[in-house]
Order: sequence, then structure tokens, then C-alpha cells
Amino acid sequence: MTLLFKIGFLDISIVNMIDIALVAALLYQIYKLLKGSVAIKIFLGFLSIYLIYLLVRALRMELLSAILGQFMGVGVIAAIIIFAPEIRKFLLLIGRSSLLSNDNLWKDILFFWRKRENSAFNISPIIDASKTLAGTNTGALMVISSSTELKFYAESGDLLDAELSKRLLISIFNKYSPLHDGAVIIHNGRIKAARCILPVTEREVPAQFGLRHRAGIGMSEATDALILVISEETGQVSMMKNGKVLHNLSFQEVREIINDYLNNEDLEDRFENLSEYELAKKNKLNLTTK
Repeated sequence: MTLLFKIGFLDISIVNMIDIALVAALLYQIYKLLKGSVAIKIFLGFLSIYLIYLLVRALRMELLSAILGQFMGVGVIAAIIIFAPEIRKFLLLIGRSSLLSNDNLWKDILFFWRKRENSAFNISPIIDASKTLAGTNTGALMVISSSTELKFYAESGDLLDAELSKRLLISIFNKYSPLHDGAVIIHNGRIKAARCILPVTEREVPAQFGLRHRAGIGMSEATDALILVISEETGQVSMMKNGKVLHNLSFQEVREIINDYLNNEDLEDRFENLSEYELAKKNKLNLTTK
């Protein structure tokens, strides 16, 4: 082990520097994952206690080290219970970004002689229905998935497995329809289910976003689906992907985003991770320029 330098009783080597850098990167990713939620304050509390424990152990304070050591032993179990939703979200994020989750890659490797199927389909019914719903200030929540059928969420509602059409979408989200309260899941050009229950985000979102928008953000955090939300109050169209939001979109922008998503294009440049104040400021600017 190559020694770089020494600080008091600490010997710093190259491996130690790499270890510190990796831990710092891990803590930063955890902070990004928890940012904006109530869990961030609990996490910072646990982190502070752990840093104090490392300090008193390095200073050989035996009594205080023993007390904090017992607390840290129980604290690991408590942290797993407290941060269960965040841990699940973190594992979903890793699984979603890993090579093992890329179905198209494995299909290309195992069935390289077959022509790759395109997941795109005719999205005109979605755009046409959205125009009608937005024009009448009818709230809507649509989940568009290109990779999986999202059976877990589909089974929380009413299974339809119907052909995608403008009239059917308008009928589902009609204010007097028994299916309007919930989300519609669309996969491979078919409406898989309606009245579906989606996970609600625990992040702090602007006050102008209601439960429909919070559910859309939560679903985009838990899956790789693209979410389309139409506001019941304003008729404005928003889209969510990976916990990020685009607000007050034109229907041409909606068409481009959906087509890019279905064609497996990278949407990171389109979606912005805006804070509550930045988003509110942007919306005010949009309203004043119209």
C-alpha cells in the first residue's frame, strides 16, 4: 500500500483516497435521491451521529464510543425501516439503469438474426384526446410505457386491454365516467387498464400541482414510463420522466416527446429537474409573456 501523506495518527494512502472519493460519490447520490423529501432531515441526523461516532472512536473515548456504537448497531435496523421507500426507490433506480434491465439489448444479443421490433405506435389518439380534454378543462392522467405492461399498477385498476382510440380516452376521463378517477396505462398501442392507482411522490412540489401531478411524478420516479397529465383547473399539459417535470407544453412538444420516448431517444436534455422556486418562477414568466 503506497503511503501518500500522514495527518497526525492517520496514514493516508492511495486506496484511502479512492475509498473517500467513492463514499463521497455515494453520499451525493443518496442526497440527490432524498432531496426535497422529509427523509433528508432524518438522513442528515443519522449521518451526523455516525460522524461523531467515528470521531470519538478515533480519539479513543471508550465510554462514549461504546454508547454510540450500541446506538449505531440498532440504528442500522431503524434506518432500514424508516428509509424503506427510499431504499426501494434506490434499488429500482439501479435496476432500471443496469444492463440486466435492458430487454432490447438482451433480445439483440440472443436473437440477433431477427429484425428488431419498434415499440412506436400511432400516438395521434393520445394527442387528439388530450386536445379535447384540455379544451374542456377535463383532468387526465396517462401512463405511457414502452418497456413493460406495468401489470402491478394495471391490476390496481380495471383491466381493459382495448385498442387505443380518441373516443375511448375521452369517455374514460369524462367527469361522469366511473373510470375517470385514476390513471390510464398505455402500452404497445393498447389501453391496458383504467382507474389505476399510482404511487404519490414524497418530494416537495409547487402548490399549484395537485394530487394528479404528484401521482404522475411518483410514477415517473418508480418506473421508466412517460407520464402525461392534464390539469383540471387550467387545462395545461405536463409531462414527467424520471421524477423530472415539463410544464405547460404545446401539443407539438407533447407529440415530439412521446415519439422520442417510444423510439428510445434520450430525453434527459428535454426534462429539467427544477426546484419549487425555479419552477414557480418559470411558470410566472410563461404567464406574463402570453
